[in-house]
Amino acid sequence: MKKYFLFIMLLPFIGFAQSKTKKAAVKPADAASGFVINGSISGFAEGTNVDLLNGNNGQPELSTKIENGRFSFKGSVQSPDFKLISFNKAGPYITLFLDNSTVTVSAVKDALDKAVVKGSVSNDDFTSFNNSVKPYEKLFSQEGAPGMDQATINKAAGIAEDFARKNKSSYIAPLAIYRNNQLTANSSLMEELFTALDPQVQASPIGNYIAQMIGEARKNPLGKPLADFSQADTSGNLVSLSSFRGKYVLVDFWASWCGPCRQENPNVLNAYNRYKNKNFTVLGVSLDKSKQPWLDAIAADGLAWTHISDLKFWSNAVAQQFQIQSIPQNFLVDPNGIVIGKNLRGAALDSKLESLLK
Repeated sequence: MKKYFLFIMLLPFIGFAQSKTKKAAVKPADAASGFVINGSISGFAEGTNVDLLNGNNGQPELSTKIENGRFSFKGSVQSPDFKLISFNKAGPYITLFLDNSTVTVSAVKDALDKAVVKGSVSNDDFTSFNNSVKPYEKLFSQEGAPGMDQATINKAAGIAEDFARKNKSSYIAPLAIYRNNQLTANSSLMEELFTALDPQVQASPIGNYIAQMIGEARKNPLGKPLADFSQADTSGNLVSLSSFRGKYVLVDFWASWCGPCRQENPNVLNAYNRYKNKNFTVLGVSLDKSKQPWLDAIAADGLAWTHISDLKFWSNAVAQQFQIQSIPQNFLVDPNGIVIGKNLRGAALDSKLESLLK
């Protein structure tokens, strides 16, 4: 199960889903190749623990200690991917996109977010792309950007699309595609951009995630009715999708244990509060397996809409019906029950609703 929880905490305007199945393995790196990280750091005591963490699950991959203000790691990666450097087994962290190269890291304890990373082509691409979209980071934040004008959204989406088109061999291109899809929810464009990438980039960890998103986008297509379903709400009463006929409904698949879902909940809440008096509501379908954590998460996140679940985890009957393999996922249906949007998050959700419910 791929997890980007730690990565999300570091870069809150990126949010990946939690998946039922593991991604396909990538081709191993050449045995003769590898990376070397040479770090210089000030502000930490001699002997401070330094860990290189897997950016997908937060687990330590290599460990060392600071000696004379320096630390180093040697190893190899199967494919360029996010790594985190932690000190004293705690945050904040240094984030880098690591490939098999010689990398230097220069940092100060009280300004780890300003660490200078040199020597990794992939990290250079990551820095370049991040800088290009930094003026629009609120569009990707968990709070979203309600009311952001469409021209600004289009500008940010265009920057991401342009990067993906011009950098087909960059391991940051899948991230750019993900960013574009966050804003546009255009699955056809996502597939077009992804298909144009070099094969080794498609097979990277984030590339595999985009491939999964494309597969999911092909299911339950736009323009078709979303099949009816019923499940028990938090009080045990059966609730059906058809009972909301006449309203715009966001059918939102989530769970209390799903970190990316909890990161996305503020976006959904913002949309609900903004449009609930304009013929819009949300129907939450939870993949929880115990009732109390489900109820606690609803209360903690302030999710004041209808929630249903059979508490069967990934075997949830509604999730099975719609072949849900990762969460969060959602469908936006119109008053006639027709699917008019899929996996709308952040600015994309707000923009879509604004166009419908002015």
